[in-house]
Amino acid sequence: MKRWIFITLSLLFVVGLIISSRLASERARALASNRQRSEVVFWHFWGGADRDVVEDVVQRFNDSQDQYFVRAIAMPGNNLQAKLFLSIAGGDPPDLVNQDDPIVGDWAFRHFILPLDEICAPDEAQAIAAHLLPAARRLGMFNERLYGVCNGLDIRALYYNQTILDQHGLPVPQSTADLDQIAKTIRPPGSDNGLFGYLPDSRRLWAWGYVFGGDFYDADSAKVQLDQPPIRDALQWMTSYADWYGADTINRFRQGDQSLPGKTFPLLPVDDQDMAGRYIVIMDGQWRTRDINAFVERRSELGIAAPDFGVCPLPPPAGGRRDAGWVNGNFFVVPRGARNTGGAVAFMKFWIGLDNPDDAARTCAAGGWIPVSQTVINAGPFQDLLNRQPLFREFVRLAGSENQFPVPVIPGAPMFKRTVEKMASDAMTGPGQPIDELLQTTGRLIQGRLDQIKRGSVQQ
Repeated sequence: MKRWIFITLSLLFVVGLIISSRLASERARALASNRQRSEVVFWHFWGGADRDVVEDVVQRFNDSQDQYFVRAIAMPGNNLQAKLFLSIAGGDPPDLVNQDDPIVGDWAFRHFILPLDEICAPDEAQAIAAHLLPAARRLGMFNERLYGVCNGLDIRALYYNQTILDQHGLPVPQSTADLDQIAKTIRPPGSDNGLFGYLPDSRRLWAWGYVFGGDFYDADSAKVQLDQPPIRDALQWMTSYADWYGADTINRFRQGDQSLPGKTFPLLPVDDQDMAGRYIVIMDGQWRTRDINAFVERRSELGIAAPDFGVCPLPPPAGGRRDAGWVNGNFFVVPRGARNTGGAVAFMKFWIGLDNPDDAARTCAAGGWIPVSQTVINAGPFQDLLNRQPLFREFVRLAGSENQFPVPVIPGAPMFKRTVEKMASDAMTGPGQPIDELLQTTGRLIQGRLDQIKRGSVQQ
């Protein structure tokens, strides 16, 4: 018996040596192959499960051809921007960067990034631009040149608890008047029943301003236009909720959202037997479909009924825009001084599915991301995702709308965005300046800062 054990262990040891030798040889061949390729240094901000998806895209690109080799480096938080500026100043930037903040106009103005038409042949640059949905093109356009190549869109819409709406005989909201009716029916002003039908979020004046038919900035005159009637009407409507319920009541309720465990979606019931969360209707992005799917699956495993949920566009007032809202997303930029612009372009094209929509559709399905091209949306792997997650379909439809607008792509856009959001918060937590006065004062403040940035006399 001991002799057979010795023989077995010896054989296993030999087999292990053979396997290790082969793996080492394969690694050596892979390293040799990579050294023969042109390296593309790629910086990105993703972490967690999303980082795994990114690394898978990189691996598939590296396996798909033998000319370039992408090396992905994760830089979460503020490290990415600070290190990027230092690397550009030092003459050693990465070849490609992925971002999701409204920085295209500012970085392009400061000559930190290159437009696509400087690093591509004209027909290739035109093909990439034509491949993108209108909302994706808008995110990357500065002075009518494409600086950022969008690779995933974020859309906001309204999630609603259909079960509770049905119990109260309320329709899915088609107008802001419908939203008001839902709010006042679920929680009549003056009552305290622990939930709200709907509450506007001060950060979302960007979305509602576009829905009401407004534009925050006129590119032709380079002027901020916060005090135009649609923006005023949107902000006035949002502040009306504070008039009904009291700003202090709303603030306390919002603070209660922060006490929910983890990143719980406040539309969802926390207790197993409940059929309603803290809201009946709430604005959020497509990523929340994952939360709803997980919630429904858990209820099913427990043998407990789950409410029905739905998604609809942001409902406009009379004369407003249909299928409208504020869009943002992830996009690639190529830093000035990048050594391998050809490899950067090749990787961007691979990710967005210019030549292979099916492969890009698999990427978007794995990450739960909205494709930036209709051809990728139509591809089989992404249609399979939509069949499994029907709530996701409305966000994808909205991504193709001509009425989805980003924060203006101009120098100073991050400051513009923050200042508008603070103004809306001040108006909703009042009392303070009258709406007209607040809009005019804030508009002048932003305009002055933008003019200073353009003159180079101030950094945002």
